[in-house]
Amino acid sequence: MPKITHSHAPKLSRRVIITLLCGLLFTASVPSTRAQRRPNNSRRANTQTTRPPRTVRNPLIVRLVTEVDSRNIERTIRRLVSFGTRNTLSDQTSPTRGIGAARDYLKSEFDNISRANGNRLKVELQSFIQPVAPRIPQPTRLTNVVATLPGTATPERTLVVSGHYDSMCTSPTDATCDAPGANDDASGTAAVLELARVMARHKFEATIVFMAVAGEEQGLLGATYFAEQAKVKNMNIEAMFTNDIIGNSLSDKGVRDRRTVRVFAEGVPSNETEEQARTRRSVGGENDSAARQLARFIDNVSDVYVPAMNVEVIYRRDRYGRGGDHIPFLERGFPAVRFTEPNEDYRHQHQNLRTENGTIYGDLPQFVDFAYTANVARVNLAALASIALAPAPPRAVSIVTGRLTNDTDLRWTANTEPDLAGYEIVWRATTAPAWTNSRSVGTRTSFTMPDMSKDNYFFGVRAIDREGNRSVVVYPRPASAAR
Repeated sequence: MPKITHSHAPKLSRRVIITLLCGLLFTASVPSTRAQRRPNNSRRANTQTTRPPRTVRNPLIVRLVTEVDSRNIERTIRRLVSFGTRNTLSDQTSPTRGIGAARDYLKSEFDNISRANGNRLKVELQSFIQPVAPRIPQPTRLTNVVATLPGTATPERTLVVSGHYDSMCTSPTDATCDAPGANDDASGTAAVLELARVMARHKFEATIVFMAVAGEEQGLLGATYFAEQAKVKNMNIEAMFTNDIIGNSLSDKGVRDRRTVRVFAEGVPSNETEEQARTRRSVGGENDSAARQLARFIDNVSDVYVPAMNVEVIYRRDRYGRGGDHIPFLERGFPAVRFTEPNEDYRHQHQNLRTENGTIYGDLPQFVDFAYTANVARVNLAALASIALAPAPPRAVSIVTGRLTNDTDLRWTANTEPDLAGYEIVWRATTAPAWTNSRSVGTRTSFTMPDMSKDNYFFGVRAIDREGNRSVVVYPRPASAAR
């Protein structure tokens, strides 16, 4: 190697040399950022950790996802738009215009699906008289169209997926204006109908309810009625999805996004009691409601079965000043989330049909991306089928707080499914948004995580069957002592 003479070497000033030496000494004396952030007990704990296994690709779900057809969704949306208006206060007797015509069409479609599949769907009209309310000027009959696919192994476990079939223009009480409602919410209703068509051909362990509700634009009235009846009947609703405004991939700013769907999931539960609030304030859990666990599950399953779509979990119950049909379920203690497109175009929501300065206003089919809507339906299907084929989530999951130790003691009640393979404990750092690690613990119903302090991590438990289907994670409640 040639010797570098003084004339070729860079000339460094005394100040620069001193600065470089100080920097090297500082770097050598300070641990890395990663080392600084590592908990004191993490070295030993990490010898026991594994990355959470990817959801096993169930061949049935893989096939069902491919059977969702955007042409069916388009056909349903256009048919619903053809009724002119679907305002909750509109005509209920005309066969061609108004909410009554839409109701009868949806009932007929669900009936056709049922007949094509050995009458496996139980189709019914859930009607009630809504008294006078802020957007209901006189007592009005409202009707939810409900199609139930009974579960085979654990039929008491119920999943609900909905869209609202009513529509409105600028005024929610204008029963005669044209209110096509192509995106809000014929898109969600069409997705639910397509899910029923695809899923009714097969058997699932849990019961699935496909539902088109009325009265959403008048104050979530149809969904509220169903949720209240479910509470009175003590139904075990493990998950509720509402699909509302899932059809447009182009924003009013010209942003096109065909790959993203928002899933809104509340943190602090809407039905939280004061006692539960005191516990939450003392130990945390604001980011671990049942709705958040459901949203994380949807996100994970979508990565496996619908990789073309990105589930963007939104840590809010809903948008500012807005609401959806998942809210009455949340208020009654049922886990529920809302699916909505990422960039809404408000020129095509709740607008009277018109053209101003060359801009078209109104919720028309020409502003719906049918292929995008089908992909949102596929995300719904993958999550619904995964939950319906998996074991029930573990019950009575608790974390023992009465033992002062740097270990973490977890316990739960045993599942009853004959094909249960066991349980997994999952955990993450308190600053992490999603579960990052897991550990299989077999069929035991209690386990101690050694050298992992409950003060430094969040934990959860999920059940697994022999085919690798995993339940939604359950976040533990504090318990004072071990059993």
